[in-house]
Amino acid sequence: MSRTYDVVVGTGGLGTGIFLALQGNHTLGREESRAATLLDQRDYCKLHIVCHYLSRLLGRHVPVVPIGRVGEDDAGRGVLGEMRAAGLDTSYVGISTLPTLFSVCFLYPDGDGGNLSTSSSASADVSADDVLRARPVFERHRGRGLALALPEVPLASRTALLRLAGDHDFLRVAAVVSGEVAEVRASGMLTDVDLLAVNIEEAAALGGTAQPGVMAREVVEAAVTELSRLNPRMSVVVTAGGQGSWSWDGQQLRHAPARDVDDVVGTAGAGDAHLAALVVATLAGLDLAEANAFAGLVSELKVASPHTINPDIDAASVVAAADRLGRPLPAALRGLLT
Repeated sequence: MSRTYDVVVGTGGLGTGIFLALQGNHTLGREESRAATLLDQRDYCKLHIVCHYLSRLLGRHVPVVPIGRVGEDDAGRGVLGEMRAAGLDTSYVGISTLPTLFSVCFLYPDGDGGNLSTSSSASADVSADDVLRARPVFERHRGRGLALALPEVPLASRTALLRLAGDHDFLRVAAVVSGEVAEVRASGMLTDVDLLAVNIEEAAALGGTAQPGVMAREVVEAAVTELSRLNPRMSVVVTAGGQGSWSWDGQQLRHAPARDVDDVVGTAGAGDAHLAALVVATLAGLDLAEANAFAGLVSELKVASPHTINPDIDAASVVAAADRLGRPLPAALRGLLT
């Protein structure tokens, strides 16, 4: 691929949260009071996680510009400080009168879990106007940028980003969550996406296979069929944890198996690490299957940390891991990382 990229611009949720380990595997009841252990695990929201890894992997090669909002509170100041420390350009992260987005992740002993996030948060306050204020960035990098539209901000704001990106010939990458699939479909947003990255549950919602007993590959094939109907030009990547991941480039569906990883400490945030690495490999010019294989490597490294951002991942650690595991990186990607 001959295209050159020199900026990444994205919008999505910015915030923090906590992890609770529930006692007992039975589903949390409506009126139940249950004991839980507060875990020493740091949680972050999707835009922060993805942009953090992008900055740590790309270094000074490609600036990363998040668009979002945090509250005028300790959590918001902490998030902003960490983003700046990671090298992100926070010029378009505004301050809201609403509190910073906060989530509670709860984990059952058998490994299942869920997430509760505040709805009236600073991230919900991100408007299309906030996105349009970044127009000068798009104008400066016309034809040479990549745009990320991620959940936890209003759909209208993400749509505004994708359309602004389309107007300036940016590559457009998006993710969605299961609970918003009907709204996303109705909005027509997917027609403005070049690459959609989802997990297996989100793929099931998109393809109409969200019922027990459906094999992962069937879920992926149904999702690809439906997404190709909605936007024949869109590529798709689906992650499925220990079952690996699939990539669809518009012509061929390819499976990348997951490698057995010893000492898995925390899987939360692995999908976001995968997405960030997918973007990095795309910037390096790799085809989708190669990019997806590299993303699998980075997501494997993520699970060595209990936090949704593994602070030990950077370009040097990824290159070293690839060499150690005998998974050589393509020259263009190695050059971008070193």
